[in-house]
Amino acid sequence: MKRIPLCTAAFSAFLVACSPVSARQGPPVPVNVIGESAAIPYARVARLALESDIVLDATIRSVARIAPAEAPGLAPGHVRFYVTADVGALIRANGPLPARVGYLVDVPFDPRGRAPNLKRQRIIAFARAVAGRPDQVQLVTPDAQFTWAPALDQRVRDVVREVIAPDAPPAITGIGNAFHVPGTLPGEGETQIFLQTTTGAPVSLLILRRPGEQKRWALSLGDIIDEAGGAPKPDTLAWYRLSCGLPDALPDTSLQSQDADNAAIAREDYAFVRESLGRCDDGRTG
Repeated sequence: MKRIPLCTAAFSAFLVACSPVSARQGPPVPVNVIGESAAIPYARVARLALESDIVLDATIRSVARIAPAEAPGLAPGHVRFYVTADVGALIRANGPLPARVGYLVDVPFDPRGRAPNLKRQRIIAFARAVAGRPDQVQLVTPDAQFTWAPALDQRVRDVVREVIAPDAPPAITGIGNAFHVPGTLPGEGETQIFLQTTTGAPVSLLILRRPGEQKRWALSLGDIIDEAGGAPKPDTLAWYRLSCGLPDALPDTSLQSQDADNAAIAREDYAFVRESLGRCDDGRTG
């Protein structure tokens, strides 16, 4: 069985450096798999990249429609297919993969209420390996397949690079201690908020109040709390971890050592951070 090789012998690269665009000529088929690729929010791409261990750039070779009675969990207005796809490039993988793989995918009906024609469509899919079946993969969600587009391809590769980086920010699981320390001048002070993470790595927020200046905040990934790093830029993995991982409000348990006035300021500063991050927009309606 022919297999798609890794770009280098070191799996740490996870094939992100591979460039399938130059090797696969011709424009993508202008048929949507799941909405418009350009409209897929960063948060959704990040979530799928984090949940998958395989990210494929492939072209669908064959399609077999699954009867609704044999498609448990199928959402209304969708159809389930079993597809085989020719792998053009592995954007992420833990090892080589067969040149052709099969999987199930749920796609919405087109505007005319018909099942879309997926054959020969170039796609990007987020998947996991199937134990004992090297020629099969499982999408991380039933609809984790998108029509290939240059902008989406670049975004996916950028996100995967962030996800596999050794210094990638960890997932947030909760909030530890938080406290506000007033300064010597009226309106001056600092709030420090320590976050809990899946890896135990230290992550904290620093909110600064200075008289005559606009309030600002910074994220620290490490033991040293420093304002130099500033707030994470939107549409980065650090931004995603905070925007999609932080609770809406500072829990009371984080402020047990604070008096009422300082606790109130700490809550205001946390609300300022949440507002500046914006909503975690996954681009899904349900």
